[in-house]
Amino acid sequence: MKILITGGAGFIGSATIRYIINNTNDSVINVDSLTYAGNSSNVEKESKSNRYVFEKVDICKKDKLKKVFDEYMPDVVMHLAAESHVDRSISMPSDFINTNIIGTYNLLEVSRDYWNDLPVRSKDKFRFHHISTDEVYGDLPHPSDSMDAGKILFTETTSYQPSSPYSASKASSDHLVRAWARTYGLPAIVTNCSNNYGPYQFPEKLIPLTILNAINDAPILIYGVGDQIRDWLFVDDHARALYLVITKGLVGETYNIGGHNEIQNIDVVNALCEALSEYSPLKKDYKQLIKHISDRPGHDRRYAIDSNKIKKELGWVPKESFESGIHKTVYWYLNNLDWCEHVVKANTI
Repeated sequence: MKILITGGAGFIGSATIRYIINNTNDSVINVDSLTYAGNSSNVEKESKSNRYVFEKVDICKKDKLKKVFDEYMPDVVMHLAAESHVDRSISMPSDFINTNIIGTYNLLEVSRDYWNDLPVRSKDKFRFHHISTDEVYGDLPHPSDSMDAGKILFTETTSYQPSSPYSASKASSDHLVRAWARTYGLPAIVTNCSNNYGPYQFPEKLIPLTILNAINDAPILIYGVGDQIRDWLFVDDHARALYLVITKGLVGETYNIGGHNEIQNIDVVNALCEALSEYSPLKKDYKQLIKHISDRPGHDRRYAIDSNKIKKELGWVPKESFESGIHKTVYWYLNNLDWCEHVVKANTI
């Protein structure tokens, strides 16, 4: 297959490209505008493959998108390009509206026109895979609220109640994709994932930021008491699931992808500090750097995904436990500080 991936220089997009180039015979067209969170070095090895091409294109530029489709004629679109950091969405919501809503609209329209002109056989095989987040569902009851709260999980039919400008913009993009599927017949599939972590994540998110702050002897900031719960998914497990969806998933379906690791933020940070103490030659007690600050506005307290559908229908389960994934992540960052220094210097966090 020829797979067009938007946002392929970003965190999840680059992991998906690495998986496809290294584990399949498919070709990749990486479409990325290389904003602060996108780095071509994330797929440096894979870019040497004759099955990889890169096009620096902003999905908000409809005419340029059309040229990419006309030139490469993809069989599948995997739409990962998005602004994704909640804190940034609170301070700069317009970027999220433009990329996540207008950009998705442009991509849908270009994909629809392209798909309509395909010959019947190619038209039947075409897929539009929209990759989204569990944050569109809002938050769930917290275990501190009731004994049964932990049994309540996000399913594919959970109603949308986004809390932040980021999650609202992603909810909007989900609705657009489903509307284009129902109204125009575009063969679309939607996936909603839990919190990803792993190598090559831009250091504004909790895990890489904690690692870098710790080794730089800077404060490790925790919102509130740190009891917010997230379901943590190792990015390579997610990439494997995404490829499975485009090869075996059914058109019109939604699949939730979770890591089966519900953990409080404070416990994530403590686990990182312990792993750093193990791997770092300084053997410091990094927990002394933890500092609690005022909570973020509208902060969701708990996310948790029910992944039974993708397990039963497509046979996917995560391979990494949180412990194994955290150790791999900490080890990678400690051995790739030059990458960290490069992306931090090139951008204002």
